[in-house]
Amino acid sequence: MRLSFLILLTFVISTAAASAQSRQQQKVDSVFEQVKKYFNQKNADAIYNMAGSDFQKELSIDAFGEVTNKNLFPLGEIKESALMSFVNNSTATYKLKFSSTTLQLLMSLDKRDKLELFLFQSYLEPVGNKTALVPTSNPLKSETDRKVDTVARSYIQKSNTVGLCIGIINNGQITTYGYGTTVKGFSKLPNADNFFEIGSITKTFTATLLAYYVNEGRVKLSDPITKYLPDSVAANPELKLITLQQLSNHTSGLARIPDNLVNHASDALNPYKDYTKQLLYAYLETCKLNSKPGEQYTYSNLAVGLLGSILEGVSGEPFQQVVTTLICRPLGMRSTAQYLNPLLFPRFAQVYNINGEPTPAWDFDVLAPCGALRSTVNDLLIYAKANMNPGTDELSKAIELTHHVTFTKDVKIGLAWHIIIVNGVNYYFHNGGTNGSSSFLAFNPEKKLAVVILSNAAENTDSVGTEILKKIQ
Repeated sequence: MRLSFLILLTFVISTAAASAQSRQQQKVDSVFEQVKKYFNQKNADAIYNMAGSDFQKELSIDAFGEVTNKNLFPLGEIKESALMSFVNNSTATYKLKFSSTTLQLLMSLDKRDKLELFLFQSYLEPVGNKTALVPTSNPLKSETDRKVDTVARSYIQKSNTVGLCIGIINNGQITTYGYGTTVKGFSKLPNADNFFEIGSITKTFTATLLAYYVNEGRVKLSDPITKYLPDSVAANPELKLITLQQLSNHTSGLARIPDNLVNHASDALNPYKDYTKQLLYAYLETCKLNSKPGEQYTYSNLAVGLLGSILEGVSGEPFQQVVTTLICRPLGMRSTAQYLNPLLFPRFAQVYNINGEPTPAWDFDVLAPCGALRSTVNDLLIYAKANMNPGTDELSKAIELTHHVTFTKDVKIGLAWHIIIVNGVNYYFHNGGTNGSSSFLAFNPEKKLAVVILSNAAENTDSVGTEILKKIQ
């Protein structure tokens, strides 16, 4: 049985400065040594007191003590420990050896150097590499070809990756590359017309719909969400200060996912499929916020899913239809959809989990606007181009509005679009991840540069995207 205790898990979109890595790593290592000391003393309260305020809001000291005393301390003392990785200048993974088992601990600190992420998992052996060179459509003729290949190889040669498709717009020139295969065991290279799950890049489409209706005067960014919710839900005083803008820029204070989602999932590998509007409203009627609206960035699938549901009510049409009508059709994006019909489905790449094993693609109900879309590199390049070079039509005006910065504390974000810095250059950015896919999209209008990365494996593609940007910007 897989052992995994989630104490607090946050989703962070960032690109860290390498120059600060050694100092931050030293801080995390120092806190880890204290955690290990208190763990071996079976002192749950001492560990809890090292946690930050957000951590403690999520979990009471009594609940923390119950988890540690019931599930962790019986493992015995930590006999040996070793740092395995330090990702994004933020998250450390430690290998922990107990008398009878080996686990790994994921740990990160908040801005006050208090525990933010504290997650015990079954130990995963470091990912190995494939012995044979993975096939590619990259001709390796230009300097860009060779730079892309260097980066792509570091990803696609891992044993748990399967297929990778890359698209680049550089000063008006479009180039695409395929690596690997769409299905394990078959020699079919993925291409720029293959469908992939794009996960949370969907949120930028939802933000564009919001901006469109704002410009039409049908909603305001400052509108309280209670204006669009049933009376039974709007009666919850926790919700009265949340605005539509805060749903889009992750400052609503709502949880990352509703706590009744997992309990109602009929398939653990497809958790969003059965989560209906009725369940969403039932959760919202009594939910508590993690922070005061507008004051803190906390990434939330729940918030953007709720935003999309509200916009469905405004439009009177389902999410997929509105996306098609207002965004895809005007831009000529014919291969972006929530549902793939029988003619399109053969172009969908089979998806694989973090271990490189086949897994179901995700299906969505009410939370579709947070991550349900499937698309191709070619379509996302059209989308990136429209974001880099908006015109004067209504859709272009909506796209421009999504780029306006709405929050700058800790992160810089517009409506869904995050602004990241790669080697001193600002990029509008979003990524995505499901149980079997990973995606990346970043662009800079001044540089006339955009990069799209789609993978049919859960192995994160952020490093692929940022490294390509570094090499060609």
